[in-house]
Amino acid sequence: MRDLRIFLAFAIFPAFAFLAACGGGSSGSSNSSSTTTTTQTIATSGANVASISVNAGPNGNYVNGAFASVTVCVPGTSNCQTIDGILVDTGSYGLRIISSALTVALPQQNASDGNPVVECLPFLDSYSWGPVQTADVQIASEKAASVPIQVLSDTDFTTPTACSQGFPSADTLTTLGANGILGVGLAAQDCGSACVQTGATNPGLYYECPSSSCATTGVVTGEALAQQVINPVALFTTDNNGVIVELPAVSGGEVTVSGSLVFGIGTQSNNALGTATIYTAPNAAFTTTYKSQTYAESFIDSGSNGYFFPDSTIPVCSDITGFYCPSSTENLSATNQASGASGTVDFSVANADALFANLSDNAFEDLGGPAGAPANYFDWGLPFFYGRNVYTAIEGMSTPGGTGPFWAY
Repeated sequence: MRDLRIFLAFAIFPAFAFLAACGGGSSGSSNSSSTTTTTQTIATSGANVASISVNAGPNGNYVNGAFASVTVCVPGTSNCQTIDGILVDTGSYGLRIISSALTVALPQQNASDGNPVVECLPFLDSYSWGPVQTADVQIASEKAASVPIQVLSDTDFTTPTACSQGFPSADTLTTLGANGILGVGLAAQDCGSACVQTGATNPGLYYECPSSSCATTGVVTGEALAQQVINPVALFTTDNNGVIVELPAVSGGEVTVSGSLVFGIGTQSNNALGTATIYTAPNAAFTTTYKSQTYAESFIDSGSNGYFFPDSTIPVCSDITGFYCPSSTENLSATNQASGASGTVDFSVANADALFANLSDNAFEDLGGPAGAPANYFDWGLPFFYGRNVYTAIEGMSTPGGTGPFWAY
């Protein structure tokens, strides 16, 4: 059984609001780019290089998922565990591990009154729920101390209705298809200043849970920036201003694709920005124009397993939810724009039924589907990453291309 659902590991609409309050920007290139680029170089060694692999994932049925290994330790100790099958996601922020994959006992984060802190993070088609705990995190040779992470669990604390809102949880290996999510996107925290404040303007991600029945006793709480679930890259001693996802080109579907997750932008000889065009994203988005329609909340997201965009002329699959099934492969193009930078991207969308017919293939360069409502975005998912190095610069961090947040490719 293949994992045929759309997994969007990006809390799109909350994230836009959170980042808007953070500010920041970069000096983008004013030149125009296209799909014709210099020869791709993939870093294969270095203290700042972690191996990633597009494969079927730890559950054996994932499609277009890039996975890495992450080591977590009880803070300040050598009591550590390396966990494989962690989804690399440039569209979310922070480390999240399913409880069934975690064997070390990490300390629970508590509010000032001693009550445990638990987080709800909404996605487009699901949500994550679970306690905030603290870990030392190591990826490749990069280390971050005392990082707040989320442990995904449906059972440790009863989920409030305000969190689930009728959607399914993504807190188990079966529902997530991964042992966790490594959110290495544009933001340093997963909520920012919006969650620091209390009252009606707080979006309600963090809860104090006086008992395990958080559905009846939990209350939304303000959470300081340093206590929020944090993009671990931002806490590295060096190479902490962003990441590069480097994957080779794919043609016709492949069983496994190997690449690299490189930490830092312009901090080492293996992570230079080079001639990449910068697309600033002060509100976690740029503009994509497709078939004369403008989508102002577009983004680049390695945690999405396809291109997701509105197009009523492309037939959707009758037996697979959320994917396009054109009678023949559609060869398409769209233009990305941000702060004077502009570039046309050529891409293809094939029949998902035909792609999934080969049960051994897990990497597809031409998988796509319709955008979810409200369809005001173009989601450049993992197929966009094949054959190009994609840079994600963290908000407020200095790089040779200016201050983040921005994407570049």
